[in-house]
Amino acid sequence: MQQQITLEIFRYNPDDKEGPAYKKYEVPFRKDWVILDALNHIKDRIDGTLSFRWSCRMGICGSCGMKVNGNPVLTCASFLEKLAPGPIRIEPLEYFPVIRDLVINMDDFMDNLKKVRSWIIHEKDDNLDEEYLQTPDQLSDYKQYSMCINCMLCYSACPVYGLEPGFMGPAVIALAQRYNMDSRDDGNKLRMDIMNAEGGIWHCTFVGDCSAVCPKNVDPAGAIQRYKLEGARAWWTRWLLPWGKE
Repeated sequence: MQQQITLEIFRYNPDDKEGPAYKKYEVPFRKDWVILDALNHIKDRIDGTLSFRWSCRMGICGSCGMKVNGNPVLTCASFLEKLAPGPIRIEPLEYFPVIRDLVINMDDFMDNLKKVRSWIIHEKDDNLDEEYLQTPDQLSDYKQYSMCINCMLCYSACPVYGLEPGFMGPAVIALAQRYNMDSRDDGNKLRMDIMNAEGGIWHCTFVGDCSAVCPKNVDPAGAIQRYKLEGARAWWTRWLLPWGKE
């Protein structure tokens, strides 16, 4: 039985003039270990300077997303056994600025999340004495999109995001759709104006890789195509029925 497995890890220190490099580490090969276990072993036992994000280890927080052998995955859900005999190459998620080692800068995502108003918007002032009821069917309309854990795997898989720096990206659009489809929300038109602008839904070429790598089956590609249909309908309505409502 295999006793050790090799990890080739991307290392980058902004204070190091030599630039990025890959460093090999030998870790114990255990069937119940995931990539995150191996990284923590290196951090605790071999090289304390290794930097990476993680939190829950249960596929909920989305913090531990990385590229493993070229594929964007959650390292808490990727078992060493399935990647044996190795070596296993671990890199930061693609298309993001690297802060250090495997830690990426997510500012672009966070800024765009604010831009699309990813929260419930009410036309009238909230009445704290009033209960906003919702049926199970109304919940099911948007529940799939609400499962996003902000892991950024879809961004790393999206070639458009890599080629078009202004593109908002799959997760932002899926989360905008989550609120558009919420029966308690009144912000659809506001978000549609944002999504129809530069960097919005029309940059997507429907490659579909974002949905393929999503660990929560959110289907951001599907959300974008639904958004395109709504956008096209709204555009034709404005031109054919300028006196009517969208």
